Amino acid sequence: MKISIGMNLQDGPFGGGNQFGQALTRRLRGFGHQVMFDLHDRDIDLILLTNPRVQAKSCAFSHKEILGYLRKVNRETIVIHRINECDERKGTRGVNSLLRNSNQIADYSIFVSSWLRDLHLSQGMKAHPNSVMLNGPDRNIFNPNGYRRWPGSGPIRLVTHHWGGNWNKGFDIYQRIDDLIDKRWKGVFEFTYIGNLPEGFRFRNSNYQRPLSGKRLADAIKENHVYVTGSINEPGGSHQSEGLLCGLPVLYRDSGCLPEYCDDYGIKFTYETFEERLESILGTYDSFANKAKGFSLDSEMMSKNYNDLFEFLMKGKKEILENRGELPKFDSGKTQKSIIAKMARKVWRAFI
Repeated sequence: MKISIGMNLQDGPFGGGNQFGQALTRRLRGFGHQVMFDLHDRDIDLILLTNPRVQAKSCAFSHKEILGYLRKVNRETIVIHRINECDERKGTRGVNSLLRNSNQIADYSIFVSSWLRDLHLSQGMKAHPNSVMLNGPDRNIFNPNGYRRWPGSGPIRLVTHHWGGNWNKGFDIYQRIDDLIDKRWKGVFEFTYIGNLPEGFRFRNSNYQRPLSGKRLADAIKENHVYVTGSINEPGGSHQSEGLLCGLPVLYRDSGCLPEYCDDYGIKFTYETFEERLESILGTYDSFANKAKGFSLDSEMMSKNYNDLFEFLMKGKKEILENRGELPKFDSGKTQKSIIAKMARKVWRAFI
């Protein structure tokens, strides 16, 4: 298959979506598929739309450009929309309506959690054939090799990491930990935060590290005992799974996708129950650390699920095209010719 993924992949730390793109690309190529990140070829079999927000650095092309491709280049290409975002995550406006609009171009929709699917369908997104596919980190990087459990004495070291510095990533909880480890929990818990911070936010009693990626991130996580995430309305994050694959039991907020990803591998909390649930880890650590060994959600499983779906859709291509109906009416954006012209201008500027 010739597959185009709508992502501009980045080097270094750049959030869970980028890690998804790198892992999926690597495995699809391993399955023998040709993977690209543009709409230049006329014989693309399948297009995966990952982010319709053209202003985003990670967006290689939008739903409008896909529409232009279908209308003017190849009407028989299958389009899949992977939906991994919502306004509720960061308190934004307009993301949900954009996703509803862009999903009109899709022959099939993938949601990264059941929570996210229920949210969008309840707000009027048209239910194309769809399924839920959970994100999975790379086990070659995130694994328990070198992880040392809490020995039962001394402070339990807590850790979390986020690329985004939005307050909804859980900073109400992280600030609370920072305050309490200097008072009630002094000598009982320590806390390390890895990643970006909200503007003006500072830790006073915790360890802070700038964003890390790859093995450096995994090694930093494994220097601790328990992973904690206070993220609010998380659509389908990878951070909690990276902690679990490293062998750490997880203390997770009862919000968004987190129960779906973390149930049976740690302790669930709300803002009101956080202190009680954190203290309970003192008596249940070994039990949940043992359960974390069985966490199986990784990029191999995830990529196989995507590959199986792609092959299934290609086998049913004739029926899909017969049932597609009229293409949506929104502005089709850039055609293949205009995309190529834009690329040529970029190359020319590089030489002058």
